[in-house]
Amino acid sequence: MVPFSFADHALFALPQGALFWPARRALLVADLHFEKASWFASFGQMLPPYDSIATLADLTAIVAAVAPQEIWCLGDSFHDSAGAGRLPPQALALLQSLTAQVRWTWVTGNHDPAPADHHGGAVVAEAVVDGIVLRHEADPAELRPELSGHFHPKLRVRVRGRHVSRRCFVASATKIVLPAFGALTGGLDAAHPEIARAMGGRGEALVPVDNRLLRFALAA
Repeated sequence: MVPFSFADHALFALPQGALFWPARRALLVADLHFEKASWFASFGQMLPPYDSIATLADLTAIVAAVAPQEIWCLGDSFHDSAGAGRLPPQALALLQSLTAQVRWTWVTGNHDPAPADHHGGAVVAEAVVDGIVLRHEADPAELRPELSGHFHPKLRVRVRGRHVSRRCFVASATKIVLPAFGALTGGLDAAHPEIARAMGGRGEALVPVDNRLLRFALAA
């Protein structure tokens, strides 16, 4: 884990794309997109049906490592409103085990706006925790410190003649956009105009690597 300061709080960026907030013993993740593969399969595009299991296995490993007391999922946890009902038995068992261990909160997103049976935990549209707003999509007009997801940011750079893409956090003094945590999620270039608009034209890409936090300036 790589520590950094945000809005007078110490946070840790995890290479898997999660944030750990040690003062609260809180783990934050965004854009899990459970059952995305089965959603595509319903339209005839057959994908391996293991994305939810893979995502939950990764999340379970992080929970075992950092022992959080609460978990916040910042929207688009399910790829569609019926996704919770399509979870295969193994994924369902993993999820129910996690939601039984900690105080779990689902923040709704554009893919999963309607409260449904999320197999444990509370459902909220957004929350304010110790002065920080937790929501799915960043609000450019928000003046309070804010953590969000939605954009699936990835940093794309050229290294030794090759293009390399890594999930990243996009951060400013008052906003952090988390990368997508889900195993089957694409990504939007961290320098994309839509991310810049959401960030108010300010921001840098943060990439945690081997106990270091690499910072890349993003053009306004």
